[in-house]
Amino acid sequence: MTTLSARPLLGCIADDFTGATDLANMLVRGGMRTVQSIGIPNDKATATLDADAIVIALKSRTAPVAQALEESLKALAWLRAQGCEQIYFKYCSTFDSTAAGNIGQVSEALLRALDSNFTIACPAFPENGRTIFRGHLFVQDQLLNESGMEHHPLTPMTDANLVRILKMQTQLNVGLLRYDTIAQGVESVRTRIAELREQGGGIAIADALSDQDLYTLGSACADLPLLTGGSGLALGLPGNFRRAGKLRDLDAAKLPQVSGGEVVLAGSASTATNGQVAAWIEAGHPALRIDPLALAAGEPVVTQALNFARESKRTVLIYATSSPNEVKSVQRQLGVEKSGSLVEQAFAEIAQGLQQSGVRRFVIAGGETSGAVVQALGIQLLQIGGQIDPGVPATVSTTEEPLALALKSGNFGGREFFSKALSQLAGGVQ
Repeated sequence: MTTLSARPLLGCIADDFTGATDLANMLVRGGMRTVQSIGIPNDKATATLDADAIVIALKSRTAPVAQALEESLKALAWLRAQGCEQIYFKYCSTFDSTAAGNIGQVSEALLRALDSNFTIACPAFPENGRTIFRGHLFVQDQLLNESGMEHHPLTPMTDANLVRILKMQTQLNVGLLRYDTIAQGVESVRTRIAELREQGGGIAIADALSDQDLYTLGSACADLPLLTGGSGLALGLPGNFRRAGKLRDLDAAKLPQVSGGEVVLAGSASTATNGQVAAWIEAGHPALRIDPLALAAGEPVVTQALNFARESKRTVLIYATSSPNEVKSVQRQLGVEKSGSLVEQAFAEIAQGLQQSGVRRFVIAGGETSGAVVQALGIQLLQIGGQIDPGVPATVSTTEEPLALALKSGNFGGREFFSKALSQLAGGVQ
C-alpha cells in the first residue's frame, strides 16, 4: 500500500462530514498540517500528499449500528496501515446520537481493535459554549436537553447526563473524570486514569469548563491509543507531538486561492442556521427555499433552483432550512428518512449543476447536506486552511480543478457567517 510522503502522526475518524472539518480546523490551529478524506482514501489520492494528521469523514452518526461499526473499523485499519501513532474518534460537541448509539458502540469496538481497555469521552468545546460539569453537558447556559437539541430531527437529545447516555450504548464500564481532578493538573488526571484502568477500564466522561481543562486532558492522555470527543479535546494534541520533537514547523493553514462563481447551500434546520438564513434575507441578498413536499410531488425544484442561481447577478442562497415545527410537519407527511434523503439528493444535483456553470466556491450549512454535496462534486480529499468561525475552517479540494468550500455544522457560526465565509474563500486563506 502506498503511504504518505511523511508518516502521519494522528489518525482521526469522524462520524459526519462537518464534524471532520471542525476537528481538522482545530488541528491546523495547533500547527498540524491536516488533510480530510471523504470516506476511506484510495492509494492514488494520497500518493503525493504530505500531512501530520488525516481525518477520515464517515457518515456514520445516524447509520445502523452494524454499518457504523464496519465503516469505523475499516477506517481504523487504513489509518494504522499509514503508521498513525494515536487514533481519535470524533463526534459532535452536543453528543448527538440515537437511542441505540453509535458513540458508545463505536468507541468500544475501536478500543478492542487497538487492544486497549480505556479511553475518555469529552465532547466539550468551550469556545462554542459547550461545557461539561459533573458529567452534564451544557450549551451556553442551558442544559443540552433544553438548548434546542431536543428538537433535532434525526438525533433529538433529551438528556444532558452523558454518563447515563453512554451507559445505554456500551457494555463497558462508564465513569466520570470530574472537574476537581482535572483542575489539579496533568498528574492528577493520570493518577485517576490509572485507578480507573485498575478497576476494569472502560470509558470515562471527562468534565471540561475551559480550554485549559482540554489542554490538561490532552497532555494527560498523550499515551492512550484512542481518544474520543468533540473537536475541543484535540486542542492539546499538537503540543504533545511538538514536545516529542515529531511535529514540523511549517505553515499549516496555507491554501491556494480559487477563482470562480460562488453559492450558499443550507440544509440544516438548527437554530444557528435559521438565524444565518434570516440574516442573509434581511440583508436583501437573493434566496430561494426548497420545499421537500414539492420535491416529493415531482415538481422540477432542482431545475428551478439552477435557473434562479444562473439568472441572478449576485451570489444566491438556496436553502431548505425551516423551523422545528415545519420540519416535524414534513416528517409526519413523508417520513424522517425520505424527507431527509429528498433534500440531500436535491442539493447534490444543484451543486453538480452549479459546478458545471462555473461555480467554484461553496458555503454549505449542515452535516448531511455537506456530505451529499462533496460526494456529488467528486471530492475525496480536502486541504484544511484557516478558521472562518470557531469550528469551521476554509478548505480547498485536491481535485484537478480545485474547489473552495466552507462546510459548516448546523449549530456553528455567527449570524453573518455566510457573508464572512464567502469573503474568506474569495481571498484565499494564509
